[in-house]
Amino acid sequence: MAPTTRFAPSPTGRLHAGHAMSAILAHDLARAAGGRFLLRIEDIDGTRSRPEHVATILDDLRWLGLEWDGPVVFQSQRLPLYEAALDRLRAAGLVYRCWCTRADIAASASAPHGPEGALYPGTCRGRAGDPAQPHAWRIDMAAAVRRTGPLAWHDATAGSIAADPLSLGDVVLARKDAPASYHLAVTVDDAAQRVTDIVRGADLFAATHVHRLLQALLGLPTPRYHHHALLLGADGTRLAKRHGAPALADMRLAGEDGVALATALRSGALPLGFARASA
Repeated sequence: MAPTTRFAPSPTGRLHAGHAMSAILAHDLARAAGGRFLLRIEDIDGTRSRPEHVATILDDLRWLGLEWDGPVVFQSQRLPLYEAALDRLRAAGLVYRCWCTRADIAASASAPHGPEGALYPGTCRGRAGDPAQPHAWRIDMAAAVRRTGPLAWHDATAGSIAADPLSLGDVVLARKDAPASYHLAVTVDDAAQRVTDIVRGADLFAATHVHRLLQALLGLPTPRYHHHALLLGADGTRLAKRHGAPALADMRLAGEDGVALATALRSGALPLGFARASA
């Protein structure tokens, strides 16, 4: 079967070279095997997503010489799919309401730590709070792992990986201000779009443990994963919107050649001031 890949940016800011790397690798993997390259806009965060960023993303990808197959998919138009998935987990007794704030969690002396920082200490697990008050939905990770048993997934670089979702704790599947979290939405969407190969940065490697669990719980297929090394800026930290990474749009508007940039990224000849992380 020819592969189907996707690039799925959030329109909460402008793309940078790290995004370009993910898009190029996903595009090239599909094209090399006669497959499909999809574009999905992850605009489920209604408070931060901006229409102007969507337009810029499309312009940036075309500037890089990348074309996608089929219409652009928007997560904001797919909310019933996420609600249906959450309903299945609720019916199975695998999620619970959580009224805690980030400050509550940060202040908890009992909060353990995992690969992505402080884990939720389970304060609301079994708590009878007011359903009318704003709340998130968290997965009862221990109960979910008992349901699925041992799981594994394959990474193109690291090989076979034993899934360890417990290391991320009871993650949020639906936020107080959004109908689904990244974990739930991306898992449902990748299956619905029949994505066979997921290409993304190594910063999302740990999240795959949760995604593999959700695939098992919801009866969804498991794609092949390709986690690539991150691009670093001149200060040695990974490129990020919130840290002011140079935007592709600025390069484009300055008259730089996007196709030449894509060619350089493919060959490893990184632009001045950029480096690739060792892992």
